[in-house]
Amino acid sequence: VQLQASGGGLVQAGGSLRLSCAASRRTFNMNVMGWFRQVPGKEREFVAAISRSYSSTNYADSVKGRFTISRDGARNTVYLQMNSLKLEDTAVYYCGAGGFDWYLRVETLVGKYDYWGQGTQVTVSS
Repeated sequence: VQLQASGGGLVQAGGSLRLSCAASRRTFNMNVMGWFRQVPGKEREFVAAISRSYSSTNYADSVKGRFTISRDGARNTVYLQMNSLKLEDTAVYYCGAGGFDWYLRVETLVGKYDYWGQGTQVTVSS
């Protein structure tokens, strides 16, 4: 099992970043891949998720219309395109993989994911 997040960095407000989560083939084929974020002193919070079948997606209200999650089967990689970044998007971003079925609609819950990557820091400056 392997998840490797990358693509974080320092960007000005209004700018864009694309995060990548490279997975082993086995992990990439799990039912759900998700992105979460965490700031010091707070719990990890849901950002976006995508299902293996039909590529169904879900987003946190705070990122709808700005972030896009996608998956590339040829590269075993899940992406998070982040546009119109705001100061409050500053956090460590983690990708996770879960074996639960999408129809259960629990993709927003941290505890439902089986595996996590190491996180990548995103800092948005004014």
